[in-house]
Amino acid sequence: MTHARTQAKWHDHANGVAPSATMRDWLTDRVSLTYKLMAHCQQFRVQRLRQQRALPLAEEWRAIGLPRRQQVQERDVLLRCDGRPMVLGHTVLALDATTTEWPFFGSLGERSLGSTLFGDPLVARGQLQYARLYGGHPLVRRMCAASGVDSFPYPLWARRSAFRRKTGIMLVTEVFFPEIEELRRERADIKILSAGFSITSDLSRHIHPAHQLLSFGAAR
Repeated sequence: MTHARTQAKWHDHANGVAPSATMRDWLTDRVSLTYKLMAHCQQFRVQRLRQQRALPLAEEWRAIGLPRRQQVQERDVLLRCDGRPMVLGHTVLALDATTTEWPFFGSLGERSLGSTLFGDPLVARGQLQYARLYGGHPLVRRMCAASGVDSFPYPLWARRSAFRRKTGIMLVTEVFFPEIEELRRERADIKILSAGFSITSDLSRHIHPAHQLLSFGAAR
């Protein structure tokens, strides 16, 4: 019954979804999720699932300032730690968004969107919102299909926030696989700070140059 929910109810505070202490930390931390995941595994990978025109989810179109539900640019990726999927990243922005507003979006490929956003001083991040997702939600169905499973222990925890650059708005939703709570910090060479982050020179050789922008700027 509850597992058939097709829309999420988004809350402005994590208390609205009552997560565990471990899950609360993943949900509410405003540092780059990419770099936080990298600190919890030996090998981090972005796997692009799709990037195309599509209708936004019923709960999304207002959040990016559209007058009605209409086609958008959409991108789905899996964030993998040591081969295991940990997060589904889902991004939407208006179909008429220009390359002036988001010059990097169309050419990301399997690079991390998050590290690009956090490295751009023109990007401002909005408030985090939180939700519990169940089996009927479209993003959960995509997670099942991508990972080859029929279902998960529900609920799955999700968060989203809007990023602004010039006049453009981009909505980024991150849905966590249950295995996220099993992760333990493994990389002492990655130091993630509350006001920013740094990486060692050894690690930086394995990161695309577009990711080596280590100032959060306005995107916090």
